[in-house]
Amino acid sequence: MDKKDLEILHLLQKDASIGMAELAQAVHLSVTPCWRRVQKMQEDGVIRQHVVLCDPVRLNLGLTVMVTLKAARHNEQWMQQFISGVKDIPEIVEILRMSGDIDYLLKVHVPDMAGFDQVYKKLVRVVDLQDVSSSFVMEVIKSTTALPLDYVNIKAARQT
Repeated sequence: MDKKDLEILHLLQKDASIGMAELAQAVHLSVTPCWRRVQKMQEDGVIRQHVVLCDPVRLNLGLTVMVTLKAARHNEQWMQQFISGVKDIPEIVEILRMSGDIDYLLKVHVPDMAGFDQVYKKLVRVVDLQDVSSSFVMEVIKSTTALPLDYVNIKAARQT
């Protein structure tokens, strides 16, 4: 990856719906070379997917809950049963396996407390849990899906 690729990624992270002609013009390339660069980054897995980001409040999902879990057992069977049971609960939008005092961190979007109670009941039916703790988001200070690209520059500079 070079500086042009990073410029392309920067613009696509802001707005993936940008047209190829506009993208190419913004990074001072013609359309075909710009398109090839985007295709290469997709093939290499740098660009994983193109998505639409929705406003949860406008979709009646105004309550965001961060749920921490401690596993009742630490073995492959428990983990597979847990993953199988929680990945299809649509209100759970993020599942992270953690180090430290908690085993999993879940991000949940629901309309209200009653909606969270329904998710909680589904969650505790999946597997035995040692502990479940929930924190309710009061205000979102920063929320972005854009990754910092400065580290790619540093890595690229070290390789040359």
